Amino acid sequence: MTSTHQWLHNTNWRGYRVAAWVGQFLLTIAVIIEATQGNWRGAIALAGFLIASVIFVLKDDRLPTLFDFLFVVAALLNAAGWVWDLFNTVKPYDEITHIYTPFAISLALSFLVYSPMLTIFRSHRILYVLTISSFGIAIGAIWEVMEWTADIFVSMQVIESLDDTINDLIMDSIGAIAAAIISVWALPQELPPESTNQN
Repeated sequence: MTSTHQWLHNTNWRGYRVAAWVGQFLLTIAVIIEATQGNWRGAIALAGFLIASVIFVLKDDRLPTLFDFLFVVAALLNAAGWVWDLFNTVKPYDEITHIYTPFAISLALSFLVYSPMLTIFRSHRILYVLTISSFGIAIGAIWEVMEWTADIFVSMQVIESLDDTINDLIMDSIGAIAAAIISVWALPQELPPESTNQN
């Protein structure tokens, strides 16, 4: 029973790392396919997501394996959306990606950026939630700036209207808040034993 449900209770379960490797393998295959078909813009986009996911997974000693896996899934979702134009052709794809990507990135980056302060945050969980939420919302805002830049310099027609941008920011905020809540749940597992046992 314990081993069967280990993945539910352990953010460092090895299975998450294996799943992340599988995701990176799929990204690598997609890069090769795009390159052989002469779609260099797609190949470069995929390669960018692949490199980012490899960097995150290589942070083995600093990130829970669950967060590695979640980031690789975010890379796969975004890569597929950019290369196969799923953001425009599949109605809920953009909304789903805008919730999930800040969620996955906030989880991973928050542990990397705030790891020296995890013990302090354990006694101030509301502050921790607010910090991670703000961090994720900021990531979403940066993402919107990148989409705006792509519209201008690459003519990709990513942004449809002001309403579309506001909707994306709302979805980003939902993902960031969800990341903060999950991060609080994972926080005790990343603390030293002596800190966890403190009253």
